[in-house]
Amino acid sequence: MDILIIGAGAREYSIGLALKRDTSVDKLYFAPGNGATPNLGKNLNISDFNQLADFCEENGVDLTIVGPEAPLVAGIVDVFEERGLTIFGPSAKASQLEGSKIFMKNFLYRHNIPTARYIETSSIEEASKFIDSMKPPIVVKADGLCGGKGVIIASTHEEAKKVSRDMLSGVSFGDAGKAIIIEEFLDGYELSMFAVCDGKDFILLPASQDHKRLLDGDRGPNTGGMGAYAPTPLATDEIYRKVRERIVIPTLSGMMEEGNPFRGVLFMGIMVVEGEPMILEYNVRFGDPECEVLMPLLKTPASELFYNSAIGNLKNTKIEFYENRYAVGVVMASRDYPYKSSKPAEIIIDDIVHEEVKDNTHISFAGVSLGDDGKLYATGGRVLVCVGVGDSIAQAQKRAYMLVGQIHFAGKQCRTDIAYQAL
Repeated sequence: MDILIIGAGAREYSIGLALKRDTSVDKLYFAPGNGATPNLGKNLNISDFNQLADFCEENGVDLTIVGPEAPLVAGIVDVFEERGLTIFGPSAKASQLEGSKIFMKNFLYRHNIPTARYIETSSIEEASKFIDSMKPPIVVKADGLCGGKGVIIASTHEEAKKVSRDMLSGVSFGDAGKAIIIEEFLDGYELSMFAVCDGKDFILLPASQDHKRLLDGDRGPNTGGMGAYAPTPLATDEIYRKVRERIVIPTLSGMMEEGNPFRGVLFMGIMVVEGEPMILEYNVRFGDPECEVLMPLLKTPASELFYNSAIGNLKNTKIEFYENRYAVGVVMASRDYPYKSSKPAEIIIDDIVHEEVKDNTHISFAGVSLGDDGKLYATGGRVLVCVGVGDSIAQAQKRAYMLVGQIHFAGKQCRTDIAYQAL
């Protein structure tokens, strides 16, 4: 089987690593890939959807896997499916679950899926009135895609009103903020849960937790994610049951009923409030860095999960994850992340001689480029993820940080407490 992976981050690198272990996979292609993905396959300098479809037809690509949200919302799946090509991911209409927070919240309301009290509005007067009726903190969300940065938690009424004005005026997020959601703040603990879906059936993956804040102890600014671990013991059998019955099943049936069957990955940002899971947000792709800690736990060949979802055959597919195995991923970021771009820095990786590290860790590369000198350089915000696996969260964490100690580049930064919630 020949497979094309769309994307350039550590999420796509991790999917590539999982497929590289799969004996049924022959060739891997990445579009566009990053400076390290040539270790796994071939990079393609093609961005146009029809040209990518041409490449798949001409080269006999059996399956395309879409990593990021932007091409999904822009309709890459529709282009490929119109040409009879097999592709993993939701249609443009189904991708509205992430592409429009207003669509998502109204969908939850229509199908009685538990979520926070909210309004949608383009009026600052209406926003201010609703804000005054709420107890801080107050959550304000831009409607459109904002690269994971369109959610602000305001600690006062005044701050919530200012954030709303800045979004609605276009100052904060341009057109993505011309309509907003204002909702109550849910107080509980957060989980990242993923369902791989084929329109009718689904497989619920092990729950994970990510770490959004830049600094230890969940301090500092929000980021795209500084690390994750899976599975989390905070997700009990009862939580899994409630998520299946109250969230995933009504979501798939609701999307089918509305003419937008959902195929691909349904990411559920969940807040558990007094034992009850409630939806904070949907994404229509794997989270990053959650994907990096889920792929090593997959026992079934990865191609079976992706391909059978894409062709609507999950009902007849047995997907297994390793029991009593855990993964911890630690993001290594550039000097000025998340505030601004950093100068390129050469990445130096020590020779790994310790058997425990060699056998139980790996790197998932993200913001890296290959220089003319053949060296790898840190050129993005989140540069790479060090992943450790083990028989316990503590063991996996220890191994991940052992790998962190083997990697060097000027200005590197990372948290030292990933998985602390479970430990």
